[in-house]
Amino acid sequence: MRPNWKALWWSIHKHNPLLAKLALSILLFGLAFRFLSTKQTEIFDVAETPRMAKANATKPPQNSLSQGDRFPKRETCDIFTGDWVPSLVGPRYTNESCNIIESHQNCMKNGRPDTAYLNWRWRPRDCKLPQLDPVKFLKLMRNKKWALIGDSISRNHVQSLLCILSKVEPAVEVYHAVDYRSKRWHFQSHNLTISVLWSPFLAEAAIFENYDGVSTSEVELHLDKLDKTWTDQYEGLDYMIFSSGKWFIKTAIYYENNTVLGCHYCPKRNLTELGYDFAYRKVLQNVFKFILESNRKGTIFYRTTMPDHFEGGDWSNGGNCLRTAPVKEGEFELNPLIKIIRDIELEEFEKAAAQGSEKGLNLKLLDLMQLSLVRPDGHPGPYRHFYPFAKNKTAKIINDCLHWCLPGPIDSWNDLIMEMVMRSDQN
Repeated sequence: MRPNWKALWWSIHKHNPLLAKLALSILLFGLAFRFLSTKQTEIFDVAETPRMAKANATKPPQNSLSQGDRFPKRETCDIFTGDWVPSLVGPRYTNESCNIIESHQNCMKNGRPDTAYLNWRWRPRDCKLPQLDPVKFLKLMRNKKWALIGDSISRNHVQSLLCILSKVEPAVEVYHAVDYRSKRWHFQSHNLTISVLWSPFLAEAAIFENYDGVSTSEVELHLDKLDKTWTDQYEGLDYMIFSSGKWFIKTAIYYENNTVLGCHYCPKRNLTELGYDFAYRKVLQNVFKFILESNRKGTIFYRTTMPDHFEGGDWSNGGNCLRTAPVKEGEFELNPLIKIIRDIELEEFEKAAAQGSEKGLNLKLLDLMQLSLVRPDGHPGPYRHFYPFAKNKTAKIINDCLHWCLPGPIDSWNDLIMEMVMRSDQN
């Protein structure tokens, strides 16, 4: 039997009006509190999950590369497929708080006026991905040795990692090569060492190029000899992140057994054109062969090559990257040359990982292609150097649409690595 609330109210009001007013006040206060709580939840929900991201999350993932491009088999919980969503937190460090950032990646110091590119975070569609906790990472990596092995993107990446960790303990530089391209840092209270080893080909090579990519002669690349820069330190490392790829597109003469084998793009020389794909596959096979024969039990990552976002040209003929926000999937197509590199990486990694699993080796693919392809806003662009080039306003502007601003999207790479390390240690 339902009570007659209307009759009950009038009875209370007639005999005790003060009690009635008190009851009404409590009721109105409760309704107001519930309304405000609901609105607050909606505000934070919108901030963390924009309508566009919510809509995308209900749809099957769209292939950000063109049809026919290869994607490796993913784990059940896929941290590499997701969306960039707005973040109210902002960057984890500033260009002023971290003195490790090289000038080429210090976009804000070089005059970049917009800051919206800093306020995004990577969120997988079917997984939770916490930000790298520097306190937890340093504790977990006590007495360990890390090395990022590759080209300038590896150097770009190591600066990002060090800036995040230095919020807890300053990274002390303890070594640098003559050209400053290889460096090592130490976190004394945790006895953690992090190195960047300059080895753009992962194989022995004579390179005649400056920091701005200007070459005076062809690269001389030995396909059958791995670079001692990293092989000599290999046994003493606990964690490694290898990467290569883009440098193989450059003009090069190939050697094997100290004899010229052929070349890539050398029309002025009477040499056999072998192609960069031939050279890259051969070097990767040798790298993975070395790793497999070493029977290492530590964690080894291979990071896939990165896209660039040049529009209207490239480094040498006026290409630029002036976007200020992430783009939709499919808006940028991968450079055909990079597609070939990517296919080779995935094929050779899959073969090596299958052999490695039989030996108990811990090989991990760090596939950052999808999440990087939609961030054309994260590069230095014209702010690779100080802008507007006051000393010579007519100087040719070189846009950097390959490397990443610090802070910037590259900081999220560390979250993915931390998640992969945690999963690996749990297995």
